[in-house]
This record gives sequence, C-alpha cells and structure tokens, in this order.
Amino acid sequence: MSPWPSIKAKRLLAILLKNGWIVKRQSGSHRTLAREGWPDMVFAFHDSEEIGPRMLARLAKHTGIKPGDL
Repeated sequence: MSPWPSIKAKRLLAILLKNGWIVKRQSGSHRTLAREGWPDMVFAFHDSEEIGPRMLARLAKHTGIKPGDL
C-alpha cells in the first residue's frame, strides 16, 4: 500500500507554498512554481481536482514533499 493519500489540488498547492514554493506566474489553472535550488515546476491542476497517490508520489520527487508534510 502506498504511503501517499489522495488529496485535493488546492490543499497540495497550500502545502507546497508553505514549504517554500512560490507562484512565479499563472495562466488559468496552470501555475509555474519556483523554489530556490529546485527547477521550476508547472502545477496544472484545477483546485477541486483530486490528486491520487501515484501522481502525488511523482510530484514529491520534483518538489521534495514527504508523506509527513500532508
């Protein structure tokens, strides 16, 4: 079983912003996030969209979040 739950995109974005990511620019639901020492990442989810465990695990590799951050 995966250590990652399913969460709403709005909640994940709040967690990323709390962990030092900033919204560099936005066009509709596509947000480019930036953080010192990390490559920019495009966050392309609508706020009410559910993000499953597999996608969350992929995003964790690019953002440095851990299951405990949720």
